[in-house]
Order: sequence, then structure tokens, then C-alpha cells
Amino acid sequence: MRLVILDNYDLASEWAAKYICNRIIQFKPGKDRYFTLGLPTGSTPLGCYKKLIEYHKNGFLSFKYVKTFNMDEYVGLPRQHPESYHSYMWNNFFKHIDIDPNNAHILDGNAADLQAECDAFEDKIKEAGGIDLFVGGIGPDGHIAFNEPGSSLVSRTRLKTLAMDTILANAKYFDGDLSKVPTMALTVGVGTVMDAREVMILITGAHKAFALYKAIEEGVNHMWTVSAFQQHPRTIFVCDEDATLELRVKTVKYFKGLMHVHNKLVDPLYSMKEGTEGDWSKILLE
Repeated sequence: MRLVILDNYDLASEWAAKYICNRIIQFKPGKDRYFTLGLPTGSTPLGCYKKLIEYHKNGFLSFKYVKTFNMDEYVGLPRQHPESYHSYMWNNFFKHIDIDPNNAHILDGNAADLQAECDAFEDKIKEAGGIDLFVGGIGPDGHIAFNEPGSSLVSRTRLKTLAMDTILANAKYFDGDLSKVPTMALTVGVGTVMDAREVMILITGAHKAFALYKAIEEGVNHMWTVSAFQQHPRTIFVCDEDATLELRVKTVKYFKGLMHVHNKLVDPLYSMKEGTEGDWSKILLE
């Protein structure tokens, strides 16, 4: 497990975006070889998405041969609603890049048969060859996707009732009106994310500090579902200084001492700007 500590939110977002960029390019995707990316919503990944859009617009990165699978979606919220995760992803990311809409998979919270929708989502992931890199965020209570405290650590994509803490946290997106906040969602399971070949969790802000402490320094516990990723063979936690406030000093010192190793994952930052289609050359950004 790696813990990457950056000074602030912007630097953490940039590091995460660089890592995603390098992983896609090093994979050398093509029409018969798609890179499969799991994606989150919420406020934390917005900075990362902005940097990825910047890399794309500058010609350094293409999503033409990338397939994405989003973590979750509200139940009963129309797809065109401004707070649906369909709207979030298209407005904040997908419409700004060159991904084929058919390759951007988001759960349908208005499906006639919600369990069938969940089962089909799992099947689509398998048909895509599994997730190469699943990017996630967490709530202050340590939930990953909508796997609320007490969720099974081997759970699959399913319907979940949202905890009151989550509803309260999301009320800010619904004019502070709790009656407007959906109380149920479709979500990938902890086991679904654990099946990914690699997982990167973004954790920023002092309000997430206790959750990071539970994820890093204490044992695996279904009341803090993010802690399950201690047992994943390739997990990277990317955080800012504020998120480390509950960690022991020696823990922070230990992982900061490894930053020269971690930074080799994003420096150099690869580019495909001068390559022809299918030629994923390793040209460094100026």
C-alpha cells in the first residue's frame, strides 16, 4: 500500500491526474485493447478531472480507447437532473474529452428492475476484461462509493439505503433541503472495487482525516469500508496535508520519506502529443 501526501488539494489532484495519464499511456491502448477506468463523483475528484481535461485539450492524452465505469448513481433521480451522477460526469468530464459515449458506463437508477441493472453492470465489467484502475473517493465515515458503514467487504453491485450522515452531507447539492435528497442508490460493491487490478483513493480535507486514520492505521473493519483496501495488492491513497491530521507523526514521516519513490510514478509525465494514432510514444511534457 502506498500513501502519497501532497501539500494541498490542488497538488493532490494534479498528482492523481498525472498518475492516471501515465497509466493509460503506458498501457498502450488501441482498438483491440481498451484501458478500463473506474471513476467516482463528488467534490474531491473535480480537480483531478480538470487536470485530465487540460491534458486532453493540450493533446497529451486521448480517451478514445478508454472504457469507464462509474461507482454509483442515485435511485429515482431523473438522468437529466443537475445533481444526477450522469449529469455530473457529462458536465464535469465526459463532454470535455474524446471518449465514445458508448464506452462510458453509469448505473441507471431509474431502471425497471434495479437488481437486473446491477447484475448487468457487473457483467459489463467482466466483458471489458475487468477494471485496470479504479479511482475512488470516500465520505467522512470512510464509505467507498455508497458502501455505507456495515456493508459487506465482499459485496457486489447492488441497491443500498443511504445513511443519514450521507444524506446530510449531500443536502448541500439539493439546496439544503433534506426532502429532496435521494435516500437510495445503486453502487458498486467493495468486492467489485477490490477486483480491480489497481485502486487509487483520493482523500482530502480535515473532515476526512479520521477516515484516513481508520483506513491506514487501524485494522480492516466493515464499519469503515475504505479500510478493506489494506488487503488489496495495489492500493494508492492520495491525500493532502489536512487529511493527515489524525495520523501519527511517525506514520506521516514514514510515507513522506517515500515520496522520492512515489514521484517516479508521475515524473516523467508521458505524452502522446506527437505520436500518430496508435503510436503511444513516450514523449515528455515540456
